Amino acid sequence: MAVFTPVSNDELSRWLQHYPLGTLVALQGIASGIENSNFFVTTSVGRYVLTLFEVLTRDELPFYLQLTAHLAQHGIPCPAPVADRKGRLFSDLNGKPAALVACLNGKSAMQPTPDQCAAVGEMLARMHIAGASFPMQHDNPRGPAWWRATAPRVKPFLDAALCKLLDAELAFQATHRRDQLPRGVVHADLFRDNVLFDGPRIGGVIDFYFAGWDVLLFDLAVCANDWCVDAEGALDAGRTGSMLTGYNRLRPLRDDERMAWPVMLRAAALRFWLSRLYDLHLPRPGEIVHPHDPGQFRRVLELRAAAAAPPWLA
Repeated sequence: MAVFTPVSNDELSRWLQHYPLGTLVALQGIASGIENSNFFVTTSVGRYVLTLFEVLTRDELPFYLQLTAHLAQHGIPCPAPVADRKGRLFSDLNGKPAALVACLNGKSAMQPTPDQCAAVGEMLARMHIAGASFPMQHDNPRGPAWWRATAPRVKPFLDAALCKLLDAELAFQATHRRDQLPRGVVHADLFRDNVLFDGPRIGGVIDFYFAGWDVLLFDLAVCANDWCVDAEGALDAGRTGSMLTGYNRLRPLRDDERMAWPVMLRAAALRFWLSRLYDLHLPRPGEIVHPHDPGQFRRVLELRAAAAAPPWLA
């Protein structure tokens, strides 16, 4: 989340006239994140999150908004979009497609416990099961095709050693087939700041705007690489085991998925190293922008590439 396109109180008040949500009380920009312009919006009826989409097009948006509506209907606590008086899930605001969703309860667990990791694993399995009945398909926007297209764009900013690491990992991933593994709708960005804990339970799963169709195990690897690591990026066996146990309770991993786990951990690290390099070196102008350090996921990738198969999957 970030603010690239500013919105004034008067502009939002006029836009809100299309919604049965009362009058505007407060508007506050959300500074975290890097992809869209986001704001907390309080009206006389309730509290919401407003998103102005800076990259996704009007043709792409129905997938994401209808996905969250579908998941919410299946019991996933995610930010389903609010329809306006004409039944539209989004409309233009300051030249950008914009949507309004309910603000969910809870706060992020930035130092997660094993129990919280187990809850996230179980929630991810619930999302994968619910997503199986979602009729729309859209490839992961930052999947392998994006990796291959983006690498040449960031390499001019890297030294020889980092270029070698990037080339080697792309070659490694290209030699490991993914098409036989179970696939479906993945969140693809379920980091700690995208899960809200309301006491011991998960009160919200947010930011689905990198979702798409991909290997389900990749989604689990993305989670593990953020939720289950120490300060150096190494996986903590206790938290990782708890997350996998929580996931397996609802969707047991197949043998070929267990064998592919180390590869998917590397794939997930590569994806976020590349995206952070891209956001750092090729940024879009914005009013409030906080790019993340790509060095974190470079270290994660190096650790995953050097590691043997984790003992909890042996």
